[in-house]
Amino acid sequence: MTTEEEKTRAPAGSVRRAFVGRLSWGLADQAASSISNFAVGIYVARSLGVTAFGVFSLAWVTYGVVLNVSRGLATDPLVVRFSGVPDASWRGAVARSSGTALGVGAAVGAACLVVGLALGGRVGPAFACLGVMLPGLLLQDAWRYAFFAAGTGRKAFVNDVVWGVALVPAMVVAARVGTVAAFVLAWGASATVAAAYGCLQSGILPRAARARAWLREQRDLGYRYLVENVSLSGASQLRAYGLGAIAGVGAVGAVRGAELLLGPFLAVLMGLSLVTVAEAARVLRRAPNRLCTFCLLLGGGQAVAALLWGGALLLMPDRLGELVLGDVWHSAAQLIVPVTLGVAGAGLGTGAAAGLRALAAARHSLRCQLFASACYVAGGLGGAALAGTVGSAWGVATATLAGSAVWWLQLRSALREHLKEPIPEVRTS
Repeated sequence: MTTEEEKTRAPAGSVRRAFVGRLSWGLADQAASSISNFAVGIYVARSLGVTAFGVFSLAWVTYGVVLNVSRGLATDPLVVRFSGVPDASWRGAVARSSGTALGVGAAVGAACLVVGLALGGRVGPAFACLGVMLPGLLLQDAWRYAFFAAGTGRKAFVNDVVWGVALVPAMVVAARVGTVAAFVLAWGASATVAAAYGCLQSGILPRAARARAWLREQRDLGYRYLVENVSLSGASQLRAYGLGAIAGVGAVGAVRGAELLLGPFLAVLMGLSLVTVAEAARVLRRAPNRLCTFCLLLGGGQAVAALLWGGALLLMPDRLGELVLGDVWHSAAQLIVPVTLGVAGAGLGTGAAAGLRALAAARHSLRCQLFASACYVAGGLGGAALAGTVGSAWGVATATLAGSAVWWLQLRSALREHLKEPIPEVRTS
């Protein structure tokens, strides 16, 4: 009997306990990560005001684009193909994958440094500092996905706790300097500490020299995931830059402030995303006919949770909002309803996205993401042109709900194809 057969025939109770354990570590890890990010955002918003916070948000959004480049090329193929494989296969893949993430950080970081030095002004120094910090930021994220691929989410949690602990003194120093660039350096330097600790946790050194081999091995998934991820984060960046041009940098800060209010829920959503692809793949191997139900429960649960959290935010008194966000609160409070609806739509869509990733249906998921990203940019900028910051938020909410419907239609189509001709489950070398 093979290992996979033993897992398939394991008692339902033990399978359920294993799933809950992996999910718990995913939530705990994302909670640690999101608390750190939430604290940074709140600290910067209160320390620097809405305009400087808008500059910091532009650097943050840019980091999100680069992070998704790294995930598409390095860690997404790792999770799809090397989850639950023998240790030797996992270690070799992680060395190449983390080396790829480090290489992406170095290459894009150098470009950000040059652009930042050329820009000058308020924005330039923040981008220059981001360029210096990108290798450490991307490597830290690569360790998290590597640990979840191995089923050792506890290590990812510990790594994010290390980042959070290192962040405290770094933020204190940044506050004394009082510039956006100082906060970017503090955030990135603490991530670099956690990235170095990840090498000790795993006993693996990133092999940047093997990045080209990794890209060649994973080109059937990696490049499609790259386009898919970059279209998502690129749309967010285009919306942020466009909103800043149309309504001012302060509008970018207001949107970011509203997103921070949803931070605790987004922590849950992101924590689930760390484990849902691997869990959907396990469901697919055990009972393909249950995959759609699993994804529906996953997405529907996230959508309902988002609506409940948004409802709670609407009841929050102004005094408490000002305590959390300072001057940013009054601008952000107007956006709670549309931002909540947008997050609910995104949560519903992530259920279908997990199913498409488990099916390795990169063609279908790419089609969905390109459509959703186009709608996001059109809705965000069209709304901004018509009604400023509030119009942009409603445009994004509408676009996100439309994109979610397309994700589900494509999942149904991909699952029908899979049941006719199953796709190979996992690559172990």
